[in-house]
Amino acid sequence: MTTAYQQLANRFQQIYHLQHLGAIAGWDQAAMMPSGGNQARGAAMAELNTLLHRLLTEKEVEAWLTEARNQETEPETLRSIEEMHTDWRHASVIPDDLVKAKTLATNECEHAWRSQRPENDWTGFAANLKEVVNLTRQEANIRAEHANVSPYNALLELYEPGVNTRELDQLFGDLKTWLPAFIQEAQEHQASIKIIEPTGPFPIEQQKALGLEVMKLLGFDFNHGRLDVSTHPFCGGVSEDVRMTTRYNEDNFIEALMGTVHETGHARYQQNLPANRALPVSSYRSMGIHEGQSLFFEMQLGRSPAFLSLIQPLIIKHLCHGKQQPYAAPDNLEKIYTRVCPGFIRVDADEITYPAHVILRYEIERDLIEGNIEVDDIPELWQQKMKTYLGLNVADDHRNGCMQDIHWPMGSFGYFPSYTLGAMVAAQLFAAQKKAMPDIEDQIQNGNLSPGFDWLKQNIWSQGRRYSTRELMTRATGEPLNADYFKAHLKQRYLTQYKRIQPTFMLENITFEG
Repeated sequence: MTTAYQQLANRFQQIYHLQHLGAIAGWDQAAMMPSGGNQARGAAMAELNTLLHRLLTEKEVEAWLTEARNQETEPETLRSIEEMHTDWRHASVIPDDLVKAKTLATNECEHAWRSQRPENDWTGFAANLKEVVNLTRQEANIRAEHANVSPYNALLELYEPGVNTRELDQLFGDLKTWLPAFIQEAQEHQASIKIIEPTGPFPIEQQKALGLEVMKLLGFDFNHGRLDVSTHPFCGGVSEDVRMTTRYNEDNFIEALMGTVHETGHARYQQNLPANRALPVSSYRSMGIHEGQSLFFEMQLGRSPAFLSLIQPLIIKHLCHGKQQPYAAPDNLEKIYTRVCPGFIRVDADEITYPAHVILRYEIERDLIEGNIEVDDIPELWQQKMKTYLGLNVADDHRNGCMQDIHWPMGSFGYFPSYTLGAMVAAQLFAAQKKAMPDIEDQIQNGNLSPGFDWLKQNIWSQGRRYSTRELMTRATGEPLNADYFKAHLKQRYLTQYKRIQPTFMLENITFEG
């Protein structure tokens, strides 16, 4: 006789198969689909998401969960049931019609955003965004009522289990006490450093060939994934068929190359999750852990002198016709990739100013979901916060301001904090690697990347959702998430080699329950 747990496993297998189709359809929509197909694709995705929601929330699923908890005794199976219950709990409070309505609204908003952003059309964009915000508030309020938390915290739980606004307000408040001094100190030193700018054009096909070879070096499995182009870079698909995208600028290869490294970090995590990927316990732990992998690849590894020295011959091979160029010298590449310069665009931001972009977005979306501000207030608030945090004037330049990200058009409110949490995860993981393997940087420079990746696979990638974020980080590094590693990393890379500074406020150890 089929046990309740087997019934659950069969149901989640069915859901995973359909999610597979949805993920590939979503990739196609962003990278391949002609514009005229969007309305029909949106309707199809809404139907699929509604079907998936029903499969997860049907009454027998709750009964199977209760029965399986009473029947099963193996710790691994009980842990799997817990994660099944988490997914069911998140889904069961939301009605089918809201799932469908939000899918349709976000599909329309995100597709229109692709053309509205280049045209700086805030008015048109805002009209669509208001409906997305309206539906997201409905969802947040329903979740909040059932979980007895605030609306934004209810959404945050979907991305960062166990983290709340109280902890984020403290964390980001502490960041704001020392980050401006770090930015200023780094800029003052770098003002006297000469950087040789890359001189293009750099044909897209040559940039793509470089990116593919770097992906291969980073261990991307091309038998289970591919690279394409989209308006906003992302890593999608499923673990068995990862779909990565990037974007190119023929005048400069710098952003596309490191963007590809970033997305490869996401891809390696996806490709190395536990084998039984239909089960929730085999999924990724949180978006902070996921972003931690991409930022490990991009910031800890990708911008390190050792890695830049390793890939410099590939840059010469693909972009310089095999001839040495001053801008491609290893020390110049290091200067380029560690340049501190406040800018408008989050995805192009340097490592020190990036948290300011995240804090700005967090504060706006938190207040938006809580009903303290409205969509029409966003441009003015964006301008105020950009001026305060980065000293930049973005007034009326909406395409380089509040319209630059895909997250809000997609209804992904609660996601942005994961980027800074991920930067902290990445710094702590690399610190643990250096402690376990003191010669890791020499190995990187010599092209031996396997020890670092094997460590990540053993400690993070292969663990899925088996442990909470707190326990996962403790098992991997010896302690829960600790913001001091991120601060120490920034200080070491950008300030220690210069005059040592003494901040007036020392960041406390911050730990998160996951």
